[in-house]
Amino acid sequence: MTDLPPQLSVVIGFSSDTNAPVANADRLAECLEALTRQVDAPELEIIVGHHEPIEGLERVKRRFPSVRYLSSPDVVKLVGGREHHDVPRARAIAVATGEIIGLLEDHELPDRRWAASVVAAHRQPHAGIGGAIENGVDQALNWAVYYCDFGRYQNPVPEGETTFASDANVTYKRADLERVRPVWKDAYREVPVNDALRSLGKTISLDPDMIVYQNRRGLSFGTALRERFSWGRSYGVTRSTWLTMPKRLALAALSPLLPPFLLFRIGRRAWERKTHFAEFVRAVPFLIPLLISWTLGEAAGYLAPRRGQV
Repeated sequence: MTDLPPQLSVVIGFSSDTNAPVANADRLAECLEALTRQVDAPELEIIVGHHEPIEGLERVKRRFPSVRYLSSPDVVKLVGGREHHDVPRARAIAVATGEIIGLLEDHELPDRRWAASVVAAHRQPHAGIGGAIENGVDQALNWAVYYCDFGRYQNPVPEGETTFASDANVTYKRADLERVRPVWKDAYREVPVNDALRSLGKTISLDPDMIVYQNRRGLSFGTALRERFSWGRSYGVTRSTWLTMPKRLALAALSPLLPPFLLFRIGRRAWERKTHFAEFVRAVPFLIPLLISWTLGEAAGYLAPRRGQV
């Protein structure tokens, strides 16, 4: 036995149930299974921060008893909201003891060398290091959702310093994360945290070897549409916290221009990455309505009254 802290704490949050009345732990079990099969992994501390209830969670607890399950029964899950994801995740980060803290989501399968790649990447001085995110379900709808959410993280991601990293696959040196604790102590969101680190002169980077796969099996078109609206609205509300009212109104007014612009940008990136352009073409019939739904949500977010949480 050793009293030394683990090298890597992995914090897993629920995000695949944004529009479901009750979350389900099936995808979480697959994520945890993938973490047990890591190759050349350091000692891991795994913490699942969750709201209540989670359907099937007791079965997962029995199957993976070494995982720490941190319940937040006071967090009310609102259909279409994000509090049930961001608040428990912040609480899990707060109790993590690893030298490095990695964030994953329940619907992801980390590559077998993900943990080893995290440790190798953090030999560099960057405070935060994000990784690549790939689609793990070869269906046109899944490709559309993937390109909406994570197209910019398709490998080969540009290695090196960046201004962005997705909270679905990002890791931090715990000492640096503690320096910006006021920003995430109530609810973790990657944009304010990464901006706060950069304001201290710290750097965020991307590493193409830190790979996870989006595992949204059984996804329906209706669910995907509602999610895009919810997450677009969340994005709009979050941005509104530092925008003046005239800028918010201007962005809402310009929102009809977004879908064709976003489709072009996604397609150009898919072409430049030279790996899945045919899959992008298959996804276009789904991508168009999904991007419209996101845009409507984002516009609604800009027009919503300001509040502390989305």
